[in-house]
Amino acid sequence: MNQSIEFLNAVDSVWRQDVPAPVMARAKRSLLDYLAVTCAGAAFQREKLEKYMAFALPEPGSFRAIGMGKDLALKEAVFLNGLNGHALDFDDGTNSGIIHLGSPIFSLLLPLAQRYGVGVEDMLKAAITGYEASYTMAVSIQPGHKAMGYHATGTCGTLGAAIAASYMLGFTAEERFQAFASACVAASGMLKVLDDGSELKPYNVAKTALLSLTALQLAKAGFKGHPDPLGGRGFLKMMTGKEDVELKPVLLNGTYAIMKSYTKPYASCRYTHPSVEAAIHLRARVKPEDVESIDIKTYSLAVSGHEHTEIPGSYSAKMSIPYATAAGLMYGKAGLQEFSEEAVKEENILALTRKIHVEADEALSAAFPREQTAIVTIRTKDGEFTDRVDFPKGEPENPLTDEEFRVRYDGLMDYAGVDRTVSGSVFDFAYQPSVLAANLVKAL
Repeated sequence: MNQSIEFLNAVDSVWRQDVPAPVMARAKRSLLDYLAVTCAGAAFQREKLEKYMAFALPEPGSFRAIGMGKDLALKEAVFLNGLNGHALDFDDGTNSGIIHLGSPIFSLLLPLAQRYGVGVEDMLKAAITGYEASYTMAVSIQPGHKAMGYHATGTCGTLGAAIAASYMLGFTAEERFQAFASACVAASGMLKVLDDGSELKPYNVAKTALLSLTALQLAKAGFKGHPDPLGGRGFLKMMTGKEDVELKPVLLNGTYAIMKSYTKPYASCRYTHPSVEAAIHLRARVKPEDVESIDIKTYSLAVSGHEHTEIPGSYSAKMSIPYATAAGLMYGKAGLQEFSEEAVKEENILALTRKIHVEADEALSAAFPREQTAIVTIRTKDGEFTDRVDFPKGEPENPLTDEEFRVRYDGLMDYAGVDRTVSGSVFDFAYQPSVLAANLVKAL
């Protein structure tokens, strides 16, 4: 059995289907979410980007580095889009696949859509197929893949982005296969970038988008890969250590992967969100200054690497369940400002963070990913106060309303310094038929 052909045939069946209207609507929201998050990410790391540009001296070109107001060479735009798209850890993803889906795919598709004059809906159909490929591969190899130290956004995301672009650009079946084979060789992603104040988590997305582009270029040039890059000692064994990996079906449980994705209301790792939300609920009953201790029980995958209470900077704060929970309790929100470099140095929130203990719960671990639960118990001199969240806001079971999504979109664009007239036009363009993808990004 050739697992690669089996997998690609399954993905092809998704591409050949007409996209249901609700799925296309969700894809448009995912695109707008990506654009807003990427613009805000560019603003967040502006100083570092200026130093990068000064040293790298990237060549000018025709492709927009979103949020930077610059047109650069294709590879540079793809790379920087990925770097900015994941800078805030605010982009979409799924808990069951433990993967960010949209940022690698859109970082690649948008510059290529500019180059080849692709319309928004054609690009989105390719993105939907790429989401399906990335998610199906990720959910087939998780959670063991994460346990081995891999970041599925970098590994499985490379496969999905290459597949999405090969469909958008009308590659032949042979060219699509060879692009996939090259992507399997290139795929990598280290999860250790989450730890100890590292700021390289966005690099996993940046290089993923770039490696997907080079896989396309190799395929178009005629370079041939192994006839089964997934099987044998290929991708699946490399990423799991096992030889008997069974691939999940596409459209798992009867729904598209893009419909399984979350949209984050809080600017931190998704593992922190149930606790943040519980803390916000408890805020009406507890004053932060009265807290003696806080205990959090959650599922085991959320704990390792996310239970730290020493916060050296913003990136560390975004990965910390204690810090994010403290922000929710203290401010009633956990947005961009609450994770700024200035905010994470405030002694009052750091003192509250140090009062929080996180531990894995066997029952909650068994229920994941069906439920993404946290139970937060706050102790004060007046007693104990507890709240439980099973589906944090933004999950498919608890989605953002249209109004909440628009407020989030506008807030991110405001943070990025994008004029409301421009951001409003971009929002409206996404919902107009036959609009070129280039029109969405030219003013950002």
